[in-house]
Amino acid sequence: MSTTTERPNIVFIQAESMDGRKMGAMGHPAMKEATPNLDRLAEEGVLFTEAYSNSPLCVPSDSSMWSGEYVHNCEAWNNYKGLPADPHTFRTDLDKAGYRTTVIGPLDYYSGRHTIRARVSSWTRSAEIHRPVNRWPLPQVVENEEEDPRIRGDWDKTYRAMDWLNDLASEGAGNRPFALYLTTSLVHPNFSVKRRYLDLIDEEGIELPPRDESNHPVLDYQRAIKGTAEEMPDDLVFELRKIYLAMIAALDEMVGELLSSLERLGLRDSTYVIFSGDHGEMAGEHNQLRKNTLFEPSVHEPLIVSGPGVKKGAKVDLPVSLVDLYPTLMDMGGTEAGKRLDGHSLMPLLTGDEEGYGGGDWAFSEYHADRCNTGSFMVRRGPWKYVHYVGYEPRLFNLEEDPWEIRDLAEERPAVAEEMEEILREVVGDPRAIDEKVKRYDRNSFRKWRKRHKEIGDYGRLMSRIYSGWDDLCIEDVIPWTEEDEERIRGWLEEE
Repeated sequence: MSTTTERPNIVFIQAESMDGRKMGAMGHPAMKEATPNLDRLAEEGVLFTEAYSNSPLCVPSDSSMWSGEYVHNCEAWNNYKGLPADPHTFRTDLDKAGYRTTVIGPLDYYSGRHTIRARVSSWTRSAEIHRPVNRWPLPQVVENEEEDPRIRGDWDKTYRAMDWLNDLASEGAGNRPFALYLTTSLVHPNFSVKRRYLDLIDEEGIELPPRDESNHPVLDYQRAIKGTAEEMPDDLVFELRKIYLAMIAALDEMVGELLSSLERLGLRDSTYVIFSGDHGEMAGEHNQLRKNTLFEPSVHEPLIVSGPGVKKGAKVDLPVSLVDLYPTLMDMGGTEAGKRLDGHSLMPLLTGDEEGYGGGDWAFSEYHADRCNTGSFMVRRGPWKYVHYVGYEPRLFNLEEDPWEIRDLAEERPAVAEEMEEILREVVGDPRAIDEKVKRYDRNSFRKWRKRHKEIGDYGRLMSRIYSGWDDLCIEDVIPWTEEDEERIRGWLEEE
């Protein structure tokens, strides 16, 4: 394939559920030998050390990134409520600009998908039903990909991406640039990995998170709804954290294969490569699993960019977020967005023109979905992380002094909290008004669903399954849906 395209190519690799701090390039002590390809990509480009998801859940995060709008503007509230059919995304504008585009892997921004559990537990979150909606299989080690269809599927997607590049090379793309988007299932739990990747992890560098003794009402609800109200044993937390890190090592190998394909085809120098994610994974921190929180492991993203004109081996410590990728892609493609965007292009930071960067010195995220009983908003600026919970006390952490986010300083540092709240209101206006809007949607959606399933006659059965963990239930695992549970629903719906 010719490498003399007038406009550069773009390869965008998105991982699922990857805590962006867990790479060798980020100095993680257990990952020194585990992520050689991502580390090399960072050496060839720019590593953003403080990149954030705009919402720590698949559909809201992808909806925000692809639309270039914050979640409260695109109204992708949960894993059921994403973007409308045929949305205007960055692919729309790249297509119009003449790029040959393809997507390999799921586009997780559409409305109307995911399980009954995902939608109902989101709609009923503020009813405060303290029953688990998750069941957690034990972490496991497998001998080959056949034992884990997810790993096999990710290799299949990687090979499909490589085949697509090879096909372009054989066809001869001329001066028409391409944009390839590849999304993986790794490193989304369940916690499962091939044995050989475990050998790449330095066990001495695996840190056990400190116990979080705080009893903030939002955290209490999250632990109850996630089924982690009881403290997880240290040996189990260690095991799942080691396997999670090994899953990142497996992903790194796939990234390396795709980068090698670009090099073999002579495309590396003329191609921007972006590596990022959608959200992170708690992996035992604060006695939680999965995402759904605004703590660092859930919301801190990997972000590495290399390509034409990009500085090599540079680090950017300024907080940025995934909403900034849409305008960045427009700059890469030499085109303009056909809509209003909330983010700011990162190209000035990539090329060394820091004064030309139009964004602020903060990053913003929000959450309005399942496993959190109220609307949550985050501002990250300098060492400070501020979280506004609608209806509850806010929290403030100094991440330089307290990277595990254990010590809440909101009462000790009211001036800092007030300053962060002002930034938040500049972004969203009134957080309570947004929360009320989402909760109206929650109630109206659930009322319709409840009425329909009461008419069908399976309402109680479905609610008992949803609030018993839903997945892989045996008969003895199902906790009956009680009158007390339904009374809580009626009170929340303001029914007599």
